[in-house]
Amino acid sequence: MLKNSLSAALTASLPFLALFAAPAHGENGTEAEEITEITVSAQRVANLRPAGTYAAPATALRFDPLTELQSRGLAEGQSDVTVRGGVFENTGFKAGAVTILDPQTGHYVAELPIDPALLSTPAIFKGIDSAVEGFNSAIATVSFGIGQVDDGGDATLGVGSDSLNYQALRFGHVADNGVGIALSAARSEGDGTLPNGDHDFARYNVQLQLADDDVRTDLIIAYQDKFYGWPGAYTGFATLPETDNTKTTLLLLNQRRESNNGWFEYSGFYRRLENDYDFNRTDFETGVPGSFEHETRVMAAGFQGMQQVGRIGWRYGGQLTRDELVRSTDLTNGSFTERSYATMTIVPTFKSTLAGGSTLAWRGGLTFDYSNRDGSEVSPLLGVSLERIDGNGVTTWALEYAATSQLPGYTALKSNPTGLFGGNPDLGRETARQLALSVTRDAGDWQARAAAFVREDEDLVDWTFATGAPFARQANPVDLDVVGVEAFLTRNWERLDLAAGFTWLNKDSDYGDAQVDASFYALNFARQRATLALRYRFARKFELRLDNEYRRQEDNPLRVGDDNTYLASASLHWNHTAAEGFVLAIVADNLTDSDFQTFPGTPAYGRNYSVNASWRW
Repeated sequence: MLKNSLSAALTASLPFLALFAAPAHGENGTEAEEITEITVSAQRVANLRPAGTYAAPATALRFDPLTELQSRGLAEGQSDVTVRGGVFENTGFKAGAVTILDPQTGHYVAELPIDPALLSTPAIFKGIDSAVEGFNSAIATVSFGIGQVDDGGDATLGVGSDSLNYQALRFGHVADNGVGIALSAARSEGDGTLPNGDHDFARYNVQLQLADDDVRTDLIIAYQDKFYGWPGAYTGFATLPETDNTKTTLLLLNQRRESNNGWFEYSGFYRRLENDYDFNRTDFETGVPGSFEHETRVMAAGFQGMQQVGRIGWRYGGQLTRDELVRSTDLTNGSFTERSYATMTIVPTFKSTLAGGSTLAWRGGLTFDYSNRDGSEVSPLLGVSLERIDGNGVTTWALEYAATSQLPGYTALKSNPTGLFGGNPDLGRETARQLALSVTRDAGDWQARAAAFVREDEDLVDWTFATGAPFARQANPVDLDVVGVEAFLTRNWERLDLAAGFTWLNKDSDYGDAQVDASFYALNFARQRATLALRYRFARKFELRLDNEYRRQEDNPLRVGDDNTYLASASLHWNHTAAEGFVLAIVADNLTDSDFQTFPGTPAYGRNYSVNASWRW
């Protein structure tokens, strides 16, 4: 299967592969010994501040060409992030050296209660890189570095359509002894573009930092309270006024050490999430059927690093995690309420110089995963790359194979099998085996990448429905054969920055004996997706930012309306020359007023506008 699928993917990708000659360095300034496959971390979208609310870490992924963000209500209300045709459970979110998972459901994995200004631009890791960087994320890892505390701050006030108002304040100071502190607070509320589509968010952050030339230590204390309503948010039944309220507390400690031969980073975190979901807001907190309340806790410690020993670069990472389902009104099926996980990955890279100055790199390694519930899994990793430097830039060809695995969340395992969200206690470890061929070109002002891949997923957890009960979801394992092509290009001019992307996906599914008529997630994907981000500076004071996306979604019997859509977001920024640091912005989201249902049966949010003023000092 892998051979035939890869052949199909290569055929589809030939027009893109022909544009290149092979990679470069990774986007985070990492050397080639660390990362063979390019993982762009430069800004890939034009609008990092949404029209609907304050910015969240997921905001930067909304029009990202390397990811597909599927949202309920506002993008910051609830976000599912998928990569290369995976589902929301298969993408991990990482800060520092640890993956901050949510054991209840992957829907809350992106609930990082941290101001994006305190983090780096996210890097997207796949294949071998995701196996090293990530944890319990079979397909991809979205990785954030910890930001540098600086002197200064900024304040933002915004108002918009549908009674929107939001505020954000950030302040940072670094003492002479190298101790820095950053304080951040933000809130947002609005009625939404649909009845019962309101939101009320608040976020508070404290960052303490101690830094010298080689070592930096950070402590982040974060809290976020997010309430939003959206018709048919999780059921796909548009007449149901559903609400979801999450309260997230996070304590994160991170230290990074640099040396002449490499680097080492370790982190620890404690995360508590309280969730109150109601599929009918008229029953809000009444305890009657329709009210779902949960509390989970996660504690973890992780490490990662790279050490160059002679001609071999040793890349490694690991994480120990314990989760606990503290309480739940409906996740009561089965006896276990806690799990322990462990993972360790080591990937040595050997490089040799060929005639003409090209560099050939071989890397191979293993990932060891263990849990006290599902036993252990050993997964192989193997890759080879050829790097060539010419007078105009760097080109890299890379071929890699990666096997990864993960465990399902408590919602899939412990929900009542005959309830609204039907659980399945027999679900086990999910595995993915991927073969990918990629080529990247870095030539200063422009960077390009193309890849063809084929992946076999076994026992991937999906939520499905049968025609007889279209709004009752059932957790079922599915085997998927995925073939895909992706291409990405950035180009910078004096006044114009451009980022463009294209993806093509095909899936074949096998649900075994399960009675499945359609899928909410695994088979809800964009067959073709094209993105274009533009940032244009003119008249010295103005900047125009445009994000564009065309999507052709897989057919789904629950979707109302077209399977094709064009989405756009735009903003105009005015920099006041007399008041340094003052910026006035007008933001318009969903310019086409598209009613495309990202989730089948769940209404889209309409066109919305906002005006915000910010002052940076």
